[in-house]
Amino acid sequence: MASYLWRKYADYVYNKWERTLLWDMLEPYRRPKSFTPLVTIYIAAFYTGVVGAAITEQLYKENYWEDHPGEAVPLMKPKFYGGPWKVLKGDVLPPNE
Repeated sequence: MASYLWRKYADYVYNKWERTLLWDMLEPYRRPKSFTPLVTIYIAAFYTGVVGAAITEQLYKENYWEDHPGEAVPLMKPKFYGGPWKVLKGDVLPPNE
């Protein structure tokens, strides 16, 4: 029985090596993998950021209106950018604190 199992194991290992060699030769001719999952993740991440920015801006406006009812809401300062930035139309905001 032991010799039978060793023979089966040897056949398995040899065939496994043979299969690997065969697929390594065919690998350059395979069609490329699909980019659909990657594109889907990028689109989902983009729209998550868009929705997050809209919610943040709306909360900023509501907080401003609570303190200054009836006034126009000034532009919101960028959250993740501390460098210089220019406002083309509207009032320039005070510097970041």
